[in-house]
Amino acid sequence: MPASTAPPQDEVSPDAVQAPAPAQPSLAPPSPASPSSGSASPDPASPDPAPTADDLPVSPAKRRGADTRALTQLLFGQLKELEPGTPEHARVRAALIEANLPLVRYAAARFRSRNEPMEDVVQVGTIGLINAIDRFDPDRGVQFPTFAMPTVVGEIKRYFRDNVRTVHVPRRLHELWVQVNSATEDLTTAFGRSPSTTEIAQRLRITEEEVLSCIEAGRSYHATSLEAAQEGDGMPGLLDRLGYEDPALDGVEHRDLVRHLLVQLPEREQRILLLRYYSNLTQSQISAELGVSQMHVSRLLARSFQRLRSANRIEA
Repeated sequence: MPASTAPPQDEVSPDAVQAPAPAQPSLAPPSPASPSSGSASPDPASPDPAPTADDLPVSPAKRRGADTRALTQLLFGQLKELEPGTPEHARVRAALIEANLPLVRYAAARFRSRNEPMEDVVQVGTIGLINAIDRFDPDRGVQFPTFAMPTVVGEIKRYFRDNVRTVHVPRRLHELWVQVNSATEDLTTAFGRSPSTTEIAQRLRITEEEVLSCIEAGRSYHATSLEAAQEGDGMPGLLDRLGYEDPALDGVEHRDLVRHLLVQLPEREQRILLLRYYSNLTQSQISAELGVSQMHVSRLLARSFQRLRSANRIEA
């Protein structure tokens, strides 16, 4: 069939794009020969022979898969004879891409649970299909769907690993998360319930801490808004449940600044400020503590404040 008249193909499974099953031998037993004539004519009283595999109806999906496989083989034969870069080579290559798009859509359907737009996943898978077409050698005797499927799936997985996650996680942790996810599904089917962390760790022969890290890494595909309200349970948003605003945080920068300025004062003035504002002593008590007059304490405090204000770059 020429490439320009290639019919659009519907989405099919890999079984439909593989080689058709070999014809099964006839199920009808051989008819006994007639004793009188010695010929092999069938006995009129015997039942009708059972239908063969060729007589059974072929499903439309398998018929389309066989047509796609035959068209792909024909187009690769034409592509091999054409010079790369010529318009005819580009036309046949584009026809190959269009004919095998159902293979990409089938591979992309495996990633529907990732909550990523399916159009984007198909586009990424198409890049893998193009790479497979450029590297495929029809003389090696391998069916093109068998060769192309790992390339398409690998391109999609690479896209999810490198571009989709909100928070990037180490590659080893991502690959281990895939194993944890698969083991969780298998154990859920076997036990009829969700498996525990210990059961998953025993299945994969890893520690429970690694399982918990993988589960946490699996949540990094999408970020949750702090202000978004919780759906269904009527609970407040995540921001309202994280904690409260600590009023002491406002004084952290001020305390650090004061500590930096105090070291610039003489030792006696530092002690007076500590007694006045950290020990909460009055000027009279400070004067009795230091053995000086209250008026002198007042003058020292005023001079200390003046030095602190002049050294404070923020107020300056």
